[in-house]
Amino acid sequence: MGPDSRSARIQMLVAEQAARRGARVGVVDVCTAAVAELPVSGAGLSAMSRTGPSHPLCSTDDISEQLEELQLTLGEGPCVDAFLHGSAVLTPDLLTRDLRKRWMVFAEAALEAGARAVFAIPLQMGAISPGVLDLYARVPVRLNAEELADALAFADLATLVLLDARIDETGGSRSTPAEDLGAYRAEIDQASGILTVQLGVGIEEAFVRLRAYAYAQGRRLADVAADVVARRLRFSPDTEPDQADDET
Repeated sequence: MGPDSRSARIQMLVAEQAARRGARVGVVDVCTAAVAELPVSGAGLSAMSRTGPSHPLCSTDDISEQLEELQLTLGEGPCVDAFLHGSAVLTPDLLTRDLRKRWMVFAEAALEAGARAVFAIPLQMGAISPGVLDLYARVPVRLNAEELADALAFADLATLVLLDARIDETGGSRSTPAEDLGAYRAEIDQASGILTVQLGVGIEEAFVRLRAYAYAQGRRLADVAADVVARRLRFSPDTEPDQADDET
C-alpha cells in the first residue's frame, strides 16, 4: 500500500472516531482509531519537550493512562527513549531480561499495571518533536510490516492534529496528509530557524515561542509560521513569549 493511500485510510478511520464523538478531530481520536485498527489493547499520547515540562494529553484506558504517567514521572521507558532518540521503540515483550535491566523500575511497574508489550512512536515535524504516541498490549505481540506502517501513519496524523494543521469536520485536509505534513514541516522548520536568529535561542525554544504566540493570538500555528517566513512578523528577545512585532 502506498503512503498516500495509507494516510488517506488512516485519516478516514480517525475522522470516523471524531464523528462518533460529535467533535472535530483530536489526538484522542487518533489513539482510539489506532487501538481499533492495530493488535493492541490501548494507546496514549504525551506532549514532550526538552526545554519544558512534558505531560500526558490523552489515553484510551486506565492502563495506558498509567503507562504515560509512569514514564514521564520515572523518566524512563519506551516513550522517553523514543523521544530522546527520535526513532520508534518496539517492545514485543516486557518480560525480556534485557528490557527489565534497561528500564528497571518502569518495566516492573508496567507489567504490574497489566501491560506486556509497548510500542512508542515519536511525533516528528522536521527538527521538532512535540510528543510520542504509545501503544500497549496485554499479551506479547509483534507488529508486522503493514501494522508498523499503519502505526507510523497514525503518528504522522497525530503530529498534524497536535500542531494544529487544518483538518476540517470530515477529517479531510486541503491536500493528502503526506503532502500536508511535508509542507507543514518545511514552513514550521523555516520559521523556527528564523526565530533562533531573532531570539538567540535553540530550535526547541524557538518553536515554543512560536506556539505560545499562536495560542495567545488564537491563530493557527501554520499561519503564524507563514508570517514569520514572509517577514510580516518579527520576534525580539525582550518581548514576552506571546508578543511579537507585526511588520505590516
